[in-house]
Amino acid sequence: MADAKWYVVHTYSGYENKVKANIEKTIENRHLEDEILEVRVPMQDVMEMKNGARKNVQKKMFPGYVLINMVMNDDTWYVVRNTRGVTGFVGPGSKPVPLTEAEMKPLGIKVENITVDFAEGDTIAVVAGVWKDTVGVVQRMDYGKQTATINVELFGRETPVEISFAEVRSMN
Repeated sequence: MADAKWYVVHTYSGYENKVKANIEKTIENRHLEDEILEVRVPMQDVMEMKNGARKNVQKKMFPGYVLINMVMNDDTWYVVRNTRGVTGFVGPGSKPVPLTEAEMKPLGIKVENITVDFAEGDTIAVVAGVWKDTVGVVQRMDYGKQTATINVELFGRETPVEISFAEVRSMN
């Protein structure tokens, strides 16, 4: 399988979240989870003065743009390009150009892959994040997103939780 890269999609201004939701729905409907890995609308915290009070709000870093981590092929290009609100990929003509590592660094997108010593069915301990000190059995591994889905007990029920590879360690 080809490597996934980050691409920039131009959208109508104000439609970024709608485009993100539409693409995610299409991914689910067409079972493209292995080809279109992630859709992001980069946000940043900004301090605003409103009625004399300081207020911390989130603003879009790039209004009119959405970032997509995907394997570029005819199907994925078609799905993204024909999503309502998308005006096109960033790049010359109809040829999308992936972001370079230098361009991704300021966006907080990690490029390096984490190698793990556990697999589906193994018991792992969560060592960081919201689920710290939780132990669970790996149900699913997503190497593209660098996450593992484990079942944890929540309110007396088994609940699947997605956790970053960086937050867990093997107990085997």
